[in-house]
Amino acid sequence: MTVTAAQIAAARAELPLAFQAPLPVRIRRYALWAFFIGLFGWCFYAFDFSPERIWTGLGRLGRVISFMFPPHVWKSWEAFSEILKGLGETLSMAFLGTLLGAIIAFPLSFLGAKNINRMNALRLGTRRGYDIIRAFEVLILALIFIRAFGLGPLPGVLAIAVSEIGTFAKLFSEAIENTSRKPVEGVVASGGSRVQSVRFGVMPQVMPVILSIVLYNFESNVRSGTILGIVGAGGIGFLLSDRIAAYRWDEAWSIIFLIILMVYVIDWASGLLRARFIGKWEGAR
Repeated sequence: MTVTAAQIAAARAELPLAFQAPLPVRIRRYALWAFFIGLFGWCFYAFDFSPERIWTGLGRLGRVISFMFPPHVWKSWEAFSEILKGLGETLSMAFLGTLLGAIIAFPLSFLGAKNINRMNALRLGTRRGYDIIRAFEVLILALIFIRAFGLGPLPGVLAIAVSEIGTFAKLFSEAIENTSRKPVEGVVASGGSRVQSVRFGVMPQVMPVILSIVLYNFESNVRSGTILGIVGAGGIGFLLSDRIAAYRWDEAWSIIFLIILMVYVIDWASGLLRARFIGKWEGAR
């Protein structure tokens, strides 16, 4: 079917808003675009983005990257064992911090779930507590704990744990809120108590989600543990910072390759765990 120009003109006259937004809407759109473009341009100007600076920086970056070849190979077991110890400390920091955060956040998440906690004041207060904890970046927490407990892995573990309490509690509570009411109603109809309805109606639904969240954050915390080591919280990050400060770029790049390998292995292993345990829970539901 061919639409003529006369038909288009008639439709435009009958339904003008279908062809063009009202003038106030168009003005708001133009103003919003002008604001974002102006903000973008101001950021470039304020942060001294210039073609010359970018070109110079890329040249320096290329020279730094060239130092990675050939990769450094440690000749003695003593030197390599120090690197392995640093990787182990980073992995342990991430594991302990994630585990402590999840253990503490799990009961707190029930206080923030509206389908479990019907006391609005307590629930909203708990949720604001989540927000306060999450407002502190893990790096800031690490600096605070280093000041309190000294250098080493302990401040890193505490920083990750405190940071994860807020994150886990929020995500766990949202997962609990998104569960179906039907299994809970079935448990109650069978004569179960409120605790039993949570245990047998809510937990089988929410545990696969919680496991996925914990495993994903553990992977993320392994990377965060590397950064924490740079500020003095131990682990492989401390050794990496030392090599960079001494301009031993070949060793620094070899350490980075080992970190990438460790993250890859953890991602592969966590994928296997998710497939096994989530499939097990799904089959039990």
